[in-house]
Amino acid sequence: MPSLEPDFTIVTASYNYVGFIREMLDSVISQEGVTFEHIIYDAGSTDGTLDVIREYDHIQLTVEQDKGMSDAINKGFKAAKGKWVMWLNTDDRLKLGALAAVKAFAEKQPEADVIYGAWDFIDGEGNFQRTMEVFPFQKLMLAQYGCYIGSTSAFYRRETVLDEGHILNDRFKCVMDGEYYNRLASLGKKFVHMPVVLADFRMHGENLSQKNLNKTDIDGMLNKQLQYAESIAIRRVYGITLSKDFFLNGVVDFFLYNMFRFLKWPLKRLNKPSQLG
Repeated sequence: MPSLEPDFTIVTASYNYVGFIREMLDSVISQEGVTFEHIIYDAGSTDGTLDVIREYDHIQLTVEQDKGMSDAINKGFKAAKGKWVMWLNTDDRLKLGALAAVKAFAEKQPEADVIYGAWDFIDGEGNFQRTMEVFPFQKLMLAQYGCYIGSTSAFYRRETVLDEGHILNDRFKCVMDGEYYNRLASLGKKFVHMPVVLADFRMHGENLSQKNLNKTDIDGMLNKQLQYAESIAIRRVYGITLSKDFFLNGVVDFFLYNMFRFLKWPLKRLNKPSQLG
């Protein structure tokens, strides 16, 4: 399957997701018309995840402790040989034909450093919920509204992104993708929107942003506050910061967030994605 320089590298950070990982692996192995390598860093799963992974002979598997998801993904980024690199979560799936479609699109976009498409939300059982429609790149919106680019349908040109040393900030635990894309944009990297649904993003009870927290869940509440704090840090560094006054910046953030919240609807309607197949 892999060649000296495959078309794609898929990087997966894995830990105790035996209920979903086979679907993810099958979605990768079913890709046709391209060459690829699939690198998995597992932090030492104990629920049978490793047994499933080892059934697939195309996987480059490393089992070792890490400092979290971002650290594991970075290890894969550094080992990648593909022309285009993505990370795919253990509970997500690529659409059939996604990699071939990205390859054909990328060949017409020689200036692109990052290519990103749309995705479908699915539930824990894999049933379709809705399509997340995205639109051409809006730099300030990415910082002030939030990350509207899905990591599960984003691809990075290795030569101009990873080979230059641009990897995830492993201090970020929740919004590492948002910080990454804002940083790449601040460096002048070219983001190109591909109006095609490329992947499935699974929404289930273990997604941090979807957890229903209560007053007794102190660890969950701390993680939620960390997510908010990371988003604020992104806005302060990559967005608009008028002063050292926290309240004044919060007022500006509120105004810009809601402005972009309304702006996204016409942008979506003007950029309806197509389905593969």
